[in-house]
Parts: sequence; C-alpha cells; structure tokens
Amino acid sequence: MRIGLGINYSGGFKEVAAEVADLERAGLDIVFVPEAYSFDAVSALGFLAARTERVQLASGILQLYTRTPSLTAMTAAGLDFVSDGRFVLGLGASGPQVIEGFHGVPYDAPIGRTRETIEICRTVWRRERLEYDGKYYRIPLPAGEGTGFGKPLKLVNHPVRERIPVLLAALGPKNVELAAELAEGWQPAFFLPERAKDVWGEALDAGRAKRDPALGDLEVYAGPPLAIGENVTPLLEFVKPHLALYIGGMGARAKNFYHTLATRYGYGAAADRIQELYLAGKKEEATRAVPDDLVRDVSLIGPAGFVKERVAAFREAGATVLNVVPLAGTTAERVQLIEQLRDIV
Repeated sequence: MRIGLGINYSGGFKEVAAEVADLERAGLDIVFVPEAYSFDAVSALGFLAARTERVQLASGILQLYTRTPSLTAMTAAGLDFVSDGRFVLGLGASGPQVIEGFHGVPYDAPIGRTRETIEICRTVWRRERLEYDGKYYRIPLPAGEGTGFGKPLKLVNHPVRERIPVLLAALGPKNVELAAELAEGWQPAFFLPERAKDVWGEALDAGRAKRDPALGDLEVYAGPPLAIGENVTPLLEFVKPHLALYIGGMGARAKNFYHTLATRYGYGAAADRIQELYLAGKKEEATRAVPDDLVRDVSLIGPAGFVKERVAAFREAGATVLNVVPLAGTTAERVQLIEQLRDIV
C-alpha cells in the first residue's frame, strides 16, 4: 500500500513545503492540496513541485464548477510539467453551499459534468483539436450562442503525459460508479473497511464492468487519522469534531452527503442527533454525540499491533492508498508516524 497525506487549507506554503520534503524522505508517496474557499490549490501545488523530488502531487480536490473543463485540463498539464510528471488531478463536485454560496454558480448535474470534464481533459492532453458536443459543454461554442468566431483548437504545449491520472472524490452510488468506470482513482470519505462493500460494492462493480482495461486497476484512497503508540487512544477524541462538522454541518439538513454516508454505515440515529445539535449551534454537544465505535473504525489509532490489524482490514476492503491524517503536533512527530506506518504497510 502507498501512503498519502493531505495538507491544511491555511497558508504557510513555505513551512508546509519544508515539512513535505521531510515526509517525502520518510516514505510519503503522495500529498494532497485541498481547495474549498481558501487559497487556491494550484499555487501551493506549483510551490511544492519546486521543493520536492519524488512525491506525487494531487489536487484534493479541484471543484468542477469553478473552472471550465479546458482550463482544468490546461492547469493539470501545467502542473504535470513543472512536477516532471508527478501530478494527479483530483476532481470533485464539492457541495451547493460552496459552489452556489461562494462562487455563485448553480450546482447542477454533477455526474454528467464530471463525465464530460474527464472526456474533455483527456482530449486536450492528447493534443487533439477540441470539438465536443456534450449535454453540458459544447466546444467550440455553437453558432448563435456567441460571436461565431470560435474554432477548434488544440493545446499549444506538448504535455509530459497524455494520460494524467484522474482521481474522483465521490460518495453517492452514481458518482462512485462513474469513478470506477472512468477514473484512475477514487477517494471516498470516512472509509470504514467492514462496511465498504455493503455501501459501495454494487456501485463499484457496476462501474468496473464498463471500465476500459487501459485504465488499469482502480486506486482507492482511504483517509484515516493516524496515531501509533501504547497511550494514543485519547486521541480518538480529536477526530470527533471533524466528524461532527461533516456529518452535522457540511451541507443543509436535507442535503448532506456525509450524513447520508454515516446513515448507510448503520449510524442513522446518531447522525440525526449530530445534525440536529450542530445545526442548532450546539457544536460541542454534537461532537460528544459522535459514537466511539465510528471514530475507531475509520481511524488508525492505537498500538502498533492494532494499527497493523486495521491496515490489513483496509487492504482487504480494497484500499490501495492510506491518505492519513497524522495526529501529531510537530514535524518530527509526523515524520516518525510516516516512518512507523511505512514499516507496517
């Protein structure tokens, strides 16, 4: 299994880059840069490309609605160039609160737009003249919808690779099926190994049945919090506010993908209670309502032997990359955790 890491939304790129370089030497395989409504991910990825040598660099994620598909393709090709072929294009729909609330763009047809974006990106990377007649994107713009001067163009530069890996962040069955069909990688949230097949197995099987063999096997990026030691169990409490935020507050009451996931895991009553409390502004009570079992099962927190058992469970459930969240206060401690995990996997 490979080891990944997501960096924080906040700035401090110089400090982060120095730490990533240390983690790279410790055995880190891939680093993700998020993009919600903070600094853009592309600036940090370019900075990291200049400060690292081996580690893969992934957007985690670029939001579908904030760039045209052609710009997404251009950006990915540029990042792949400056990193000497180390970029992974993480894509996702985000959610209506961010897309409509921050960008002022309608949150519509995420599945259709994802498919068309991937198809357009791969056409651009192959340096073919871009002509695309989709339901959501038509390139060039048809006559009567603009000046009429648009013509098919191809990317000026020669990309390092004509097939940059695409990773989809997806939770719903149709999105997961699309990831298994079209993408090189899939990133679920709060991966719970023992329930993964029940929740996602049918969608993954349906997507794989339509998958082009040239794509290779689907990479599955699980994201467990990580702490290894004899006295680290209290750190489970540090995971609860994150789970409470997503299950309770990341979206509206009627449209929260993470609440739906917790419900499908078998924690429906707890998810309802967490959401009720969180949306009422009672965040501390919502945090306390997160079940201990849920936290433990989606994490790698405990003695080395326990973590080894849980890594085996993640592997058995199909995870190929552990995109961990090290629960440590210093760079040296985080480096040590990555080294310990490298010995385990």
